[in-house]
Amino acid sequence: MGFLKRFFNAKEDRVVTKFITETGNGFFNFNGQLYKSDVIRSCIRPKAKAIGKLTAKHIREIKGNLKVNPDLYMRFLLEEPNPFMTGQIFQEKMTTMLQLNNNAFALIVRDSNGLPYQLYPITVYGVQAKYKETGELYLRFNLRNGKIMNVDYTDVIHLRQDFNEDDLFGESPLETISPLMNVVKTMDQGLINAIKNSNIIRWLMKFKGTIRPEDIELQIKQFTERYLNVESEYSGVVGSDSKYDLEHVKTDGSVFVANAGQTRETMTRIYNFFNTNEKIVQSKWDENDWNSYYEAEIEPLAKQMSGEYTRKLFSRKQRSLGNIIMFDAASLAYASMSTKLALVQLVDRGAMTPNEWRLVLNLSPIEGGEKPIRRLDTAVVEGGENNGDKDQGNNNSEFG
Repeated sequence: MGFLKRFFNAKEDRVVTKFITETGNGFFNFNGQLYKSDVIRSCIRPKAKAIGKLTAKHIREIKGNLKVNPDLYMRFLLEEPNPFMTGQIFQEKMTTMLQLNNNAFALIVRDSNGLPYQLYPITVYGVQAKYKETGELYLRFNLRNGKIMNVDYTDVIHLRQDFNEDDLFGESPLETISPLMNVVKTMDQGLINAIKNSNIIRWLMKFKGTIRPEDIELQIKQFTERYLNVESEYSGVVGSDSKYDLEHVKTDGSVFVANAGQTRETMTRIYNFFNTNEKIVQSKWDENDWNSYYEAEIEPLAKQMSGEYTRKLFSRKQRSLGNIIMFDAASLAYASMSTKLALVQLVDRGAMTPNEWRLVLNLSPIEGGEKPIRRLDTAVVEGGENNGDKDQGNNNSEFG
C-alpha cells in the first residue's frame, strides 16, 4: 500500500506548524486481547457475518425517478473497496473492530478530482482528535507498526457505539468487560487445575531394600495396572507384598471448579453485553429470534453505515441531488421458507421485482426479472367514485 507513505513519512516538524490544538482524551483500543477469547469471538461473529451480507448500493432519486448504482466509480468502490478486500470482507472487518473497540475507522483515498476510489480499514493502537489552525478536525492514528498517520476527519469513515462522554469517540469497553473476562479466565483456570490435580501422586511405594531403578519402575507399573486400572480384574482387592510398604497420599482438594449455574450466569452476562444470546451464537434461532436480533443489532448499524458513507463519500452538492448510500438486507435470508414463498404476493402487486424475490430464495436473476410486474386483477382503478356511483345507480334502477 504505497499510497500510505505520504502519511507515514510525514515529519513531525512539518506537522507541528500545521496542527496545533488537541481536544478530548483520545481513544485507545483493547490491545487485541479481547479477540483472543473464544467466548467474545463467538459473540461478535454472527453480527459481523450478517453485516457482511448487506449489499451496499448507490441510490439516486430525482423527482421520483430512482436509479440504482448510476455511477460506475461508486459501484466499483462499494463492491471492491481496495485491491485486498471485497465489500463483504470490508464490512465484516469494520464490524469486528467496532464490536471490540466501540469505534471503527476506514481511510478514504481520493483521486485528483476528489472522488473516492479506495477504502482501507485502519487498525490502530490509539487515536487522538486534533484541530488545524483553520479549525478543521483531523485524527492522529497511532498504528500498530509504530507509525503515525494524520488524516482529515472528512476522509475517515468513523463508526461508533456506546457514544457517551467523549465528543467524538465511543466509550471503550475495557472497564466494563474486563471483570467478566477475569471471571471466565478464573473458571477456565480452575478447570485446568482440577484436571492437573487429578494426576497428582496418590500412592507412595516405600521399598524395604535397595533395588535397581528398572525394578522399581516394573513394580510401579504392575501395581498400577492391577489395582489402579478401572478395568482391572482384581475388583479393588490389593494383595500385600513384603518388599515394599504402600502409603496413601492425601490431598486437600482445594481446587475451585465453577458449577453449571455459575458458568451459565457468566455467559449470560457476556451475551447481554453484546446484545446477543445462545440461540444467535449457536445458530439455533428461528424466524422470530432472528427478526428480533436484526432489529436490535443489524438494522441500527446498517442505518449508521448508510449515513456515514453518504456524508463522507458524497459532497453536499451531490447529496442535494439525491445521492445516498444504502445497505440492502435482501440477502439476509432470515425468513423461513413459508415466509419466503409468501413474498410472491409482493411480486404480483409490483412491490418486489421477480429478481428481488429470487435473491431472497438464493436463486440467480433471470432476464427481464428486474422489471416489476402486476397481476391483471390488481391493476390501478381509475375513476373509482364515478364508477361506484354508476354501479350504485344501476343497482337502484334494477331493484326499483
